[in-house]
Amino acid sequence: MLSLLTGSVSLAQAQTTSFGIKAGASLTNVTGDGVGSNVKNLFGFHGGLFANFALNDAFSIQPEVLYSMKGTKSEGPLGGYSGELTSRLHYIDVPVLARVNAGGLFFELGPQIGFLVAAKQKQEISGGQSAGTFEDDLKNRVRTIDFGYAAGLGYQLSNGPGIGLRYNGGFIDTKSPSSSAAVRNSAFQLYLTYSFGGK
Repeated sequence: MLSLLTGSVSLAQAQTTSFGIKAGASLTNVTGDGVGSNVKNLFGFHGGLFANFALNDAFSIQPEVLYSMKGTKSEGPLGGYSGELTSRLHYIDVPVLARVNAGGLFFELGPQIGFLVAAKQKQEISGGQSAGTFEDDLKNRVRTIDFGYAAGLGYQLSNGPGIGLRYNGGFIDTKSPSSSAAVRNSAFQLYLTYSFGGK
């Protein structure tokens, strides 16, 4: 990943470089054989910084450093009573994306590595003596590194605002220890950007 980023910088030294910020909403879930039938989408947030190295008018490389909230929620019996279970995973994601640019319109695809910084689970149980809200730390049950891909499209002015839609898919099981019934991260992200230093 570092060698790819270093190569991106060296290739783009003579080309236009821009930097920017981005933030938006995420709709996250999990996929794989280890996912239960009652798992639902979870709304979250993501945001961070990016650099864009234009190799020519049609192609650029864009590394990013993002905080990304992921996870799921489910509803059903908890301790014999109805309840809701919410799992939130907090990552620092580092995607490195190849971009095809057509005017302001762009298409992007590339690998992404994620570093887990926190993992929390909240149980909300209604009814009986067990009623209440309970929180648990999941970090020792989630892999500290996630690897996947990002693909998306959007519209970005060379110097100013932009908008994009992206999908993040995981390649590896997020559980620790891993098992044959894998659980992989999945996220749709809608975001706004602001770019500085373009043409």
